[in-house]
This record gives sequence, structure tokens and C-alpha cells, in this order.
Amino acid sequence: MADTDEFDRYYNGLLYSVMRWDQLTAFWQKLDAGAGWYLYAVGQDVPTTPSAADKVKQFMGEMDELLRREHHEDYCAIVYADNLDAPNFIKIYDPNHLGSSCGSSATKSSILPGWLMSKTPPRELEMNGIVTGQRKRWWQTFLGNMA
Repeated sequence: MADTDEFDRYYNGLLYSVMRWDQLTAFWQKLDAGAGWYLYAVGQDVPTTPSAADKVKQFMGEMDELLRREHHEDYCAIVYADNLDAPNFIKIYDPNHLGSSCGSSATKSSILPGWLMSKTPPRELEMNGIVTGQRKRWWQTFLGNMA
């Protein structure tokens, strides 16, 4: 079993929000698609190898479209990274399953992100809720397009 300490440090560590849509556009452009990103749809199988650069580019493009289409706000604020200029770890919350992305002291659990991009091998995150059929189909289609 892989050591998950580094992953947990990123996952539970300080992350910065991409607040505006124009910042999200700039953020995607800063990412090195060939840097060894693990793409993880929470609630699905945990990836065991990093994705190819073309797959990472495809993911970023499709994710950008999904977020802009389904997050009905004039701000972003559902993408978080350890470093907004040179990220190693990114949490992306599902616009259709937000609750409180920060968690709450009144509840014992916080809402999990929908997707993670990590340069560190991820560990499985246990879903308390369900992954909708729409999200499962999107992810399976995305994976099915892998060459």
C-alpha cells in the first residue's frame, strides 16, 4: 500500500480558491499538463498512474466547460489549489453537490470534492452520498476516450 501521508498533507492542508472565472482561465493556462497529474473522480476507482498530458488537457477543457455550464454564479470559488501559480494539488467541487465546501463545525463531515488533480498518488476518499448517474457516465466517457 502506498504511503498516503503526503497526499493527506495536501488534502487537509491550506488551499487557495480560484475566485473568479477569469482567474480560472489563467489558472488552467499555468498548469503543466505533462507534470504527472493523477486525475481522480471521487467515488470512482483511484488512479494508480498519472494521466498522459493530452488526457490532462482534455480533462481541464471538459472540466472548465462543466463548471461554467453548471455553476450558476457570477464567480467561480469551487476550485482550490495549494499554490495558484504552480499547483501540486487541486480540489474541484461539483457544482451540483456543494453543500458547504469548507465544512462546518456543526457537522462531523464536510462535502468531498467531485474531482482531484494531484501530483501525489491519491488515496480513496469514502463518499457519504452517492455519485449521480450523470457524473458516472461523464467520467466513464472521459476514461473511455483514453488512447
